[in-house]
Amino acid sequence: MEVLTEVLGNMHEPEWHEKLHHATVEPVVLDQWTAQKSRFLGKSAEGNEYPIALKRHTHINDGDIVYWNPETNHAVVLRLALNPVLVVDLSALASMKPEEVIRISVELGHAIGNQHWPAVVKGTKVYVPLTVDKKVMLSVMETHNIDGITYEFESGTEIIPYLAPDEIRRLFGGAGHDSHGLDEHIHATIRH
Repeated sequence: MEVLTEVLGNMHEPEWHEKLHHATVEPVVLDQWTAQKSRFLGKSAEGNEYPIALKRHTHINDGDIVYWNPETNHAVVLRLALNPVLVVDLSALASMKPEEVIRISVELGHAIGNQHWPAVVKGTKVYVPLTVDKKVMLSVMETHNIDGITYEFESGTEIIPYLAPDEIRRLFGGAGHDSHGLDEHIHATIRH
């Protein structure tokens, strides 16, 4: 079994979009835990297994192509299945008095921290991954009723381009850890 070691391109790039138009595209869907790894065993819906060992610190994007055979017109494409993210927008705080900004920030920190939800602050936005039911998260936000903020859920794949790799790991790295042990399998495959 060939170990796939590099991202060849992305299906959303014009060049690849055209190549894949009439190709057989075999998706390998990665949960949010596996999507943060560089070594894993990918399995397609067809049941084919692909050992993947990308260079360290490679950031996987939805639609990355890890295998292409122009003779058979066959591609293996990584698809990300990430949980939604609660995006809290704090941009309205920029026009408030410092005392109000501090009060609102502490209230939000208390609301999120009291639930032990991981969070990443980037610019004027706070990103909180879906770790419980959406209704529970919305209920917590509504109960605290914090002035000066807005919030909504966005797709995890839409958030990733705005985050650094360590921030992505903080948001998505702790959930869906059902792929434990795959690294060992790939290391064994690479050695043989």
